[in-house]
Amino acid sequence: MAQVFLYGSLCHLPLLAAVLGRVPVVSAAMCPDHAVYWAKEHDFPLIVGQAGARARGLLLADLTDADVARLAYYEGPFGFSAQPLAVEGAEGEGTGGESAGLAQVFVPDAGLWVPGDVWNLDDWVARWGAVHVATAADVMALYPAPIAATRRAPMLVRGAARVRAGGGLPAGAVQVAAQRTPYANFFAVEEYDLSYRRFDGGQSAVVTRAAFVSADAVTVLPYDAVRDRVLIVEQFRMGPFARGDGQPWQMEAIAGRIDPGEGPQDAARREAVEEAGLTLGALLPIGNYYPSPGAKTEFIYSFVALTDLPDGTAIVGGAPEEAEDIKGHLLSFEDFADLVARGGVTTAPLLLSYYWLERARGRLRDGAKA
Repeated sequence: MAQVFLYGSLCHLPLLAAVLGRVPVVSAAMCPDHAVYWAKEHDFPLIVGQAGARARGLLLADLTDADVARLAYYEGPFGFSAQPLAVEGAEGEGTGGESAGLAQVFVPDAGLWVPGDVWNLDDWVARWGAVHVATAADVMALYPAPIAATRRAPMLVRGAARVRAGGGLPAGAVQVAAQRTPYANFFAVEEYDLSYRRFDGGQSAVVTRAAFVSADAVTVLPYDAVRDRVLIVEQFRMGPFARGDGQPWQMEAIAGRIDPGEGPQDAARREAVEEAGLTLGALLPIGNYYPSPGAKTEFIYSFVALTDLPDGTAIVGGAPEEAEDIKGHLLSFEDFADLVARGGVTTAPLLLSYYWLERARGRLRDGAKA
């Protein structure tokens, strides 16, 4: 049996169970002359050598080689690998601090991450625990297929979407016979062989279905109720280009994915700064919806935002690190309505935002005058 010392997020037993597929026997332990810190500006911890310190964690002494392989698979995309370190029983836990010998400890590759604040498991569980547990289920479903380090962030976004979705599917409602991921990069394609409960109470035959996996997203249309104008953005889009559309530069609401650790309103405000340099006022919810549920996992939260939009507000913006080139357009509501009537808006969130604003405009303008 292999002996492994865990010091960080894997001390959260629901996460450990998701990785191993079971809850192993654990005991409190420590790694002398080491300390645990947050990886700076990231959502996970790292262990570093520090004379006189003691990294507290859990000792797993009943692991099989298969268990260790699963742990290594999960730790791999973080840039962690196992190495033997001395471990002791934890003082105050009934062990008296006696030596437990050497154990395998997953440590970061040299120079990969920078230590930040002192690690706190309770803080991590409160902010990240549910997302990491959901993500671990997706990660381990792919085991033992290799996962590139670049896939960790998109998979974490997917995990956060799972948490927002809430789960709760009745037992047996959908039965998955097999699952495959034929493509995975910034987006992914998942293919399932499954059957589902029919409306007559029976179970369907096993069918093959595929889903294009993308992040939950937000859209926001800034509206100045005093000046009665909106700001929309224009940018090159791959979907229309790949379809063969002669106008792949699309008029849209400000939009972007919801990053792990933030909510839809936080994402809307961040995207407004990144894409248009705008600080939004009150966010008014339009609706939450699947734009294409037959094939896409994407779920959108749409808002209209009360915003001051003086002349000169429209800029060319976007996040340079994401190669974004986004042009803002200030339109009076009448010009916006004319653009929609002429078929100049072909993106669903912007159309929904227009129709919502068309109904609410009088009330919002009256409120601004008051």
